[in-house]
Amino acid sequence: MKACIRDTATALAALCAAVVVAACGADAGDEPGGGRGPRIGLLLPDANTSRWESQDRPLLEKRIAQLCDDCVVEHANAKGDVALQQEQMESMITKGVDAVVLVAVDARSLRPAVVKAHESGIPVIAYDRLAEGPISGYVSFDGVEVGRLQGRALLRAMGDKVPGAQIVMMNGDPSDPNARAFQRGALSVLTGKVKIGKAYDTPQWRPETAHMNMTGALAALGPDSIDGVYAANDGLAGGSITALKANKVTPLPPVTGQDAELPALRRIVGGDQYMTVFKPFGPEAAAGGAMAVAAARGESLEPVATGEVPTRDGEAVASVLLTPVSVTVDNIADTVVKDGLHTVQQICTPQLRAACDRAGLT
Repeated sequence: MKACIRDTATALAALCAAVVVAACGADAGDEPGGGRGPRIGLLLPDANTSRWESQDRPLLEKRIAQLCDDCVVEHANAKGDVALQQEQMESMITKGVDAVVLVAVDARSLRPAVVKAHESGIPVIAYDRLAEGPISGYVSFDGVEVGRLQGRALLRAMGDKVPGAQIVMMNGDPSDPNARAFQRGALSVLTGKVKIGKAYDTPQWRPETAHMNMTGALAALGPDSIDGVYAANDGLAGGSITALKANKVTPLPPVTGQDAELPALRRIVGGDQYMTVFKPFGPEAAAGGAMAVAAARGESLEPVATGEVPTRDGEAVASVLLTPVSVTVDNIADTVVKDGLHTVQQICTPQLRAACDRAGLT
């Protein structure tokens, strides 16, 4: 008992022992079990992409609680700020958490913090993005396959304009290893079949930056010369589409996306966006939570892992790589609705009722 004054009267010591946490417990706060269980840090990268707080965080916390009822999750969101996430990592190390689940804002910049955590005996699980440094485990989707799915869908949507169609590429944050994987996969499908009129990287995945860049592409290429838009995720798709509409481009060219966000699904039903990529967050969070609990308990990650991936340092790391799914208006019901990500009622606003009926979303 940190607060007990053990060298006072015997009666006071007995009283202190009797009331335990109520009178003499220390640092229990509101943590389950008085904070005596393993502590797991959960560091998310930003609030621009809705999935992190609305999907991944609650699913990870739920899975961790299922596997470890006395585990405590300490959460922080970097809001797209590399320096802030570095401070959050330092805070987790100082607190002496037992493991960290990290979605890095910038994999390279976070490397020194990952090294320090490793040296402090704190295993780091890279979640969704492959962080640099001595990580202990990695859970994500096959990023190159995500890009392939987007590229194939775009070619299919442009139809007889291929080969020779001109597209604009709205790539993700260049500091995000996933963005590079998406781009690599897309280019493996698109190269030689389309002309890339303009290509942009989008720091911090900001939709407003995609809007600005699409406005610039329209000014440079002309509103009638863009046959398709490769957008790396749904936020960039949304920003691109608002710019196209603001410039009165009609009909809209097909636009790709990723993450199956609710606004994107509504755009797909309404005909503004052609496709998205569904990455079932439940299985990803289940694997990430299981790895985090095992790491926090000092157990092997091998029972959770389904394979290994090489890090930038060439080290093999226990991993789980899941399979993404292409979603268009034709299979929304059999993918995101069937999986429980969103309901028909959520997708089908009154304004979309007729379109939903045509899509069989009833």
